[in-house]
Amino acid sequence: MTEAPELAGWDRAVTGKVRELYVPAGEDPTSAREVLVVATDRISAYDFSLAPGIPDKGRILTAMSLFWFERLADVVPHHVLSETDVPAEVAGRALRCRGLDMVPLECVVRGYLTGSGLSDYERDGAVGGHDLPVGLVEASRLPRPLFTPSTKAEQGEHDENITVDQARERLGAGVVDEVGALSIAVYNRAQEIALERGIILADTKLEFGRSRTDGALTLGDEVLTPDSSRFWFRDTYREGMVQPSLDKQYVRDWLTSAESGWGRRSGDAPPELPAAVVDATRARYVEAYERLTGEAF
Repeated sequence: MTEAPELAGWDRAVTGKVRELYVPAGEDPTSAREVLVVATDRISAYDFSLAPGIPDKGRILTAMSLFWFERLADVVPHHVLSETDVPAEVAGRALRCRGLDMVPLECVVRGYLTGSGLSDYERDGAVGGHDLPVGLVEASRLPRPLFTPSTKAEQGEHDENITVDQARERLGAGVVDEVGALSIAVYNRAQEIALERGIILADTKLEFGRSRTDGALTLGDEVLTPDSSRFWFRDTYREGMVQPSLDKQYVRDWLTSAESGWGRRSGDAPPELPAAVVDATRARYVEAYERLTGEAF
C-alpha cells in the first residue's frame, strides 16, 4: 500500500514521505490528543519519495517499531496507545498513538563512523561538535556513542547536521540535553539487544515530543527500523570498509551508482527503482525484522 485510504471517523492531517497522519474527524491536528499513524510502502532517499514502493514495508516498519517500543518502555515513554484499535483498512500498518508536540530535531546517535558523520569527520575532525581522535576510517567504532542532532526539515527540504551547541541555541539547553541523554540511553539498550542477535546498530535516528495529555517527553514516530537505522552483521564487520547492511543504504547506493544514471543531479527526480532493487530491498527489511525480533515475517 503506497497510499493511505480515506478512513471513516478520521481526517488526514499530514502526508509525509513515508507516513500518513490522521486525527479524529473534526479535531485540530495541532491539539488532537490521539492520532493514527499509518506506515505506507513508500520509501524515501535523499529527500525524495521513490517509486515504486517496497511491498510489505509498512507492515515491517510497524511491527519492528512495536517490538522496540515494548523493550524500551522502561527507558522512555512511547506514544503507542493501541495496535489493534485501528480501522480495518490499515490494520497491521497503523498505530493509534498519543498526540505529541514534536521537538523539531532529528535525534541521531552514532556508535560507528559512516555516512555523513564520516564526511564531517574527514572535513573537520569532529562530528556534531564532538572532537574525535585522528586516524578513524570508514566503519570505525567511536570511543563512545555520540548524540549528533540535525534539523528536521520540511518535506522536500534537506536536513542539516548541527552541533549540540547549535541545537541548544535554537531550542534551549534543557530540552536538548534531555533528548540527548534519552537518545543515548535508547541506543545503548538497543545495541545490547541487537548484538545478542548478531547485529551491530551502527547509528539510528529518533524523534521525541511532549505528550499533549501530561507533557511528558515521549518517544514517537518509528523507532529502530531499517528506515531510521543502519544495521550491520556482527560476524562480518571489518573496520575500514563499507559494511553489508540490512537497511535502506542499498537503495541509496543504487541511486548514486552508474547503473541508475542519476548521481543526485540537482533538481532532477530520481529514476524508478528496478524490480531487482525493490525485491532485494524487501528481502533486507524482512531479514532485519526476523533477525532482530526472532519472529518469522
